[in-house]
Amino acid sequence: MGKKRALITGVTGMVGSHMVDFLLEYTYWEIRHVMDRINARYRITLIDFELRDTVSMFRLIETTQPDYVFHLAAQSYPKTSFTAPLDTLDTNIMGTARLLEALRPLGEGPAIHVCASSEVFGRVPAEKLPIDEECSFHPASPYAISKVGTDLIGRHYAEAYGLRVMTTRMFTHTGPRRGDVFAESTFAKQIAMIEAGRIPPVVKTGNLKSLRTWSDVRDAVRAYYLLVTVDPQPGAYYNIGGAFSCTIEDMLTHLLSLFTRPDIRVEIDPDRVRPIDADRQVPDTRKFTAHTGWQPEIPFEKTMADLLEYWRRRIQTGDVFPTR
Repeated sequence: MGKKRALITGVTGMVGSHMVDFLLEYTYWEIRHVMDRINARYRITLIDFELRDTVSMFRLIETTQPDYVFHLAAQSYPKTSFTAPLDTLDTNIMGTARLLEALRPLGEGPAIHVCASSEVFGRVPAEKLPIDEECSFHPASPYAISKVGTDLIGRHYAEAYGLRVMTTRMFTHTGPRRGDVFAESTFAKQIAMIEAGRIPPVVKTGNLKSLRTWSDVRDAVRAYYLLVTVDPQPGAYYNIGGAFSCTIEDMLTHLLSLFTRPDIRVEIDPDRVRPIDADRQVPDTRKFTAHTGWQPEIPFEKTMADLLEYWRRRIQTGDVFPTR
């Protein structure tokens, strides 16, 4: 059996970079994507492409001929999608369609993971928790609307054209390398900057009352690997998420407990509040667990400690960072 070849879109993001780490450690697949390790020229090939450029997408697939595709690239910031809705819709919906259209000539060959989001469910009534796969969509941002399109397009290409596409709705997942536009990461970053004397002892926040179920990004990429390797079912769609739930406020309290300084204040920043928020994100993951055997392994406390240490290391380099 020859070496397997994986195509990862969105490799410069948090999830994509951890997907690379997982495949390098646990498989012997040939990996084609963008990251710093490209300089070592070991099992990694750099290929430029643009989700909004159809020609580049077809050239990408012609060049790579992948056995596995992890489609993780997206405009992934819900808050940004309110100010750039058209770019969000084009990148996420049409970008996914362009990728799958380019993959159509390969037929039933590659196993394809299309990454949607738990944000598709939006504002879910308390009586519908935990959220299962058949819960109705009620997206609360242009980003969430774009992920509804991503979800449906992935399933359509499986049903209409026979591509081996599986779609995931991953709930909140975080860890080292998380972008600072997300709540837990901006809190950790602000705490690290306060420790280093870069900013006053004030942590600025958005809505603190939303309920989230937390998982570690390293558990998430292991789930994605199992998705495409354990009896992949074309057209299947799964909720994936952690086992620990708490509010954004409780998460912030835990982060602050890792840096005991009595004079830190917490302030609501109106610029950080979304016009609408998906305020109850608690998943039912039994369908995916029954199919793959996956379970989250990394506890919430380790995830948050590792995220804070990631920002401490970055702040200690002396680089200048925006205070967001």
